[in-house]
Amino acid sequence: MIAGLQIALSQPMRINDVVIVEGEWGRVEEISSSFVVIKIWDERRLIVPLQWFIEHPFQNWTRSSTQIMGTVFLWVDFSVPLEALRRELEKTCQSATQWDGRVCSLIVTDTSERAMQVRALVSPRDSGRNWDLRCLVHERLISFLQREHPQALPWLRAEQIDGGLHAGNQTTPLENP
Repeated sequence: MIAGLQIALSQPMRINDVVIVEGEWGRVEEISSSFVVIKIWDERRLIVPLQWFIEHPFQNWTRSSTQIMGTVFLWVDFSVPLEALRRELEKTCQSATQWDGRVCSLIVTDTSERAMQVRALVSPRDSGRNWDLRCLVHERLISFLQREHPQALPWLRAEQIDGGLHAGNQTTPLENP
């Protein structure tokens, strides 16, 4: 009962808010005096006791606004033409009905000895369209690389030494020399 009163007074969530609870994405469908019903993206219902919300952190993507950023990470080879990939991202965003026109950018966020990571940052029309826009960007950028720059997809560099294949610290015999 005290948890219900705390939720009612502080309003950390409202009906139709998009929340992440225990790793599940969904919309608040009902708030009762003892539990919250969250409609999960795949139509299941997650029933969570009110006390849980008092004792555990959770994400509310729509608490003050439905604006949210979507991120897409790709590992690519160092040979990727970044400007061409940026143009493809812009083309994808401009043709996407899920995009709100605010943010569409691509930057390198990490590197390793084998590849670099790029991050596409996009702004969907609302939090409900975030997943769809992110999936679209993933698919279009990968298709673009496969079609136009297949050498820019991650691959393992190796050199042949004494009849074996050497990659990093491992040596593997070649099956078909």
